Amino acid sequence: MSAREQLGPSAGAGDAPALLRPLTIRGLTIRNRVWVPPLCQYSVTERNGVPHDWHLVHLGAMAAGGAGLVIAEATAVSPEGRISDYDTGLWNDEQAEAWARVTRFLRSQGAASGIQLAHAGRKASVWPETVGGRSGSQPPDDGGWQTWAPSAVAFDGLREPVALSETGILSVIGDFRAAARRAVAAGFDVVEVHAAHGYLVHQFLSPLSNLRDDRWGGNLENRARLLLEIVRAVRAEIGERMPLFVRFSATDWAPGGWDEAQTATVAGWAAEEGADFFDISTGGLVREVRIPVGPGYQAAHAEFVGSRAGVSVSAVGRITSPEQAEQLVASGAADAVMFGKAMMRDPHFALRAAYALGADATMWPVQYLRARPEVNDHEW
Repeated sequence: MSAREQLGPSAGAGDAPALLRPLTIRGLTIRNRVWVPPLCQYSVTERNGVPHDWHLVHLGAMAAGGAGLVIAEATAVSPEGRISDYDTGLWNDEQAEAWARVTRFLRSQGAASGIQLAHAGRKASVWPETVGGRSGSQPPDDGGWQTWAPSAVAFDGLREPVALSETGILSVIGDFRAAARRAVAAGFDVVEVHAAHGYLVHQFLSPLSNLRDDRWGGNLENRARLLLEIVRAVRAEIGERMPLFVRFSATDWAPGGWDEAQTATVAGWAAEEGADFFDISTGGLVREVRIPVGPGYQAAHAEFVGSRAGVSVSAVGRITSPEQAEQLVASGAADAVMFGKAMMRDPHFALRAAYALGADATMWPVQYLRARPEVNDHEW
């Protein structure tokens, strides 16, 4: 039986649109397939990795707006793993306690909460987009730090990283494990390992950034070793009932790089080690590439990985309408859909989707019931 066939049934869904049917993964039932991907906010102005009111309101609004699963932004497993020093973290207990406030609210609104655990590798220590007028690597005298990667190969426009030693790699695995332990303590329902968008795990996966000749580089099995060790470590910490996701970039969009066939192979290996669900994006490893951006441009990659590996997948990227998302889920191309910018534009996108698809939007907050279009006899 494939991983997709092992997903729990849509109990009680009746004739509901596929996008609005619940989904059970291990011990968690998610109320619908309208999900929020990790959306970096670069808003920790104290630069201590501790989420605050902005993160509560940003994520909470989407939960109140009917999303089934809300995944918090790329959250660093160590200080040096941050993209910028304005990022959230989960390397200490103070951060875990602050996240607990967020997960309590998401749960109170009926949404499942997830967190993406990440290490930026060679793409760390950069000025965030929220700090105007600056870009590129953040210098040490302005709070920057030495970056690390599988090999001393810089991302275009950023400073050269130092290649991780065996000891350093093992330390990274330990950091993911400790962060997973804190994610459980903070009350998250889902943990996602970030292996996409050119960050550290993706850097190990791709032959364009991993030039090692030891057991962490070379052939596909060696390049995938870091991810698989992290998946094993995280699964050991979160137990058997908690879902574990992996986010992949299915292609580097560059000759000789990481591609969807390798993604499918490694997704199958990760599933054998305890991963349950795969969040399929693309790109991020190489700056100057031609990407055919358009409506749903990454969905075919999700369908390929899900079908080839027999795993459960979500689609993301320029999916902007309920009807477009419904077709993806109803056809079996994806098991859920991630709405990023669409959800930032409209945190109540899930409620709007239910209205557009003719479903009974039972996830309306009671405080907002009087605003339902059906009650007021007008269009959304």
